[in-house]
Amino acid sequence: MAENILIVDDERNILTTLSAVLKDEGYDITVCENGMEALKIAKQDPPALVLLDIWMEEWDGLETLKRLKEVVPKLIVIMMSGHGSIETAVRAIKLGAYDYIEKPLSLEKVTLMIRNALHQQRLEEENFRLRERMHQRFEMIGKSPVMEELKEQIRISGPTNSRVLISGENGTGKELVARNLHDCGLRRDQPFVEVNCAAIPETLIESELFGYEKGAFTGAQGTRKGRFELAHQGTLFLDEIADMSLPTQAKVLRVLQEQQFNRVGGGRLIQADVRVIAASNKDLMEEIEKGNFREDLFYRLNVIPLSVPPLRERGADIPLLTDYFLKQLSGEQGIKVKTISPDGMKLLQEYSWPGNVRELRNVVERLLIMVPSSVISGEAVSNVFKGASLSKPGPETSSPEHVSSLREARAEFERRFIHKKLCANNWNISKTAEELQIERSNLHRKIKSLNIEQEHK
Repeated sequence: MAENILIVDDERNILTTLSAVLKDEGYDITVCENGMEALKIAKQDPPALVLLDIWMEEWDGLETLKRLKEVVPKLIVIMMSGHGSIETAVRAIKLGAYDYIEKPLSLEKVTLMIRNALHQQRLEEENFRLRERMHQRFEMIGKSPVMEELKEQIRISGPTNSRVLISGENGTGKELVARNLHDCGLRRDQPFVEVNCAAIPETLIESELFGYEKGAFTGAQGTRKGRFELAHQGTLFLDEIADMSLPTQAKVLRVLQEQQFNRVGGGRLIQADVRVIAASNKDLMEEIEKGNFREDLFYRLNVIPLSVPPLRERGADIPLLTDYFLKQLSGEQGIKVKTISPDGMKLLQEYSWPGNVRELRNVVERLLIMVPSSVISGEAVSNVFKGASLSKPGPETSSPEHVSSLREARAEFERRFIHKKLCANNWNISKTAEELQIERSNLHRKIKSLNIEQEHK
């Protein structure tokens, strides 16, 4: 469909000439001779672009521009004048004109300016749609009291530059919280850069964070910016911060203190204007006691602590999350949207969800793809959970007298659950980690910290 251009000028020869040229370029053309008529046309059917003469009777071009912008704020308006001045051009731009062109008109320049203006508009609209999709992708779903409280904490702390430390189990949505903090913050239009500290080998973490100069080490064939530099004026999200080595922690602490750093192999100081948000699934105070985490870094990061609740503590949100995932995944997979029967939803709400929201999404995707009917039955949901632990207490978990704190109870549950999975998979670490939806290195650490190997050899 051809884009419509409105030409507003009280000179008939200008209207005739421009109309003929622009029609040959493939545009639909509407013409009028005064500002009031232009405003009436814009109200009824806004054009893609307006070519507007400055000097007209009754309303001049600047008055018309002002009124057009009140009706259609994003309307592209190019001003034309045979008696132009710098002052008039500046006033037009301040009132929202896209550009200013002097008469006698260069038809080639006019068509080029129109093409560029419409192209820029399309890019802006595409960017807006992408941002909207990204916003929907990182939307926080849930109306339970714990989620409403978390959203309120994000709303309050987001529009600041203060550092935030997010705690929570794997799969609860710590990155989602970090992105929402960024999106409602002062740096929302700047980069959001993520670093998964558990996924980067110790030998590479420093160059990933700070970058390196050409020749800094074998294989460094050029200069590379690090994550701190890429996040300049934006947000740097340090995920699984507890998995960062002590030497790297010391260097990160120094950057936070001095707000500058050197690339690996470089001598020039680079400014680090970033808001740091960190996250961990571990109890950092315990890690400090074990000597695995620096206490001074903890207090640098822990300006605003946020805790993301596990899914088992927000069961009322499961129907909302399930419906959200069904709609999202059906679009991604090209499958018609399905619903879950009441008995199926009841089973979803009874399940303990050790993998939290991430596990729920995977289960919903599996049901959406593998169940042929439009309504997912309770039996179909039950088949997914065969062999899994439901939140209703069984014989192993019904006697918690031997533990004295919630932390110990959680550790005991994790120990039993991981041991059960390991046994079911004949101690295949890779397969067990995949089922638990955690990194192999993370599973190794849990086996060690929970003394599973020592107790169940």
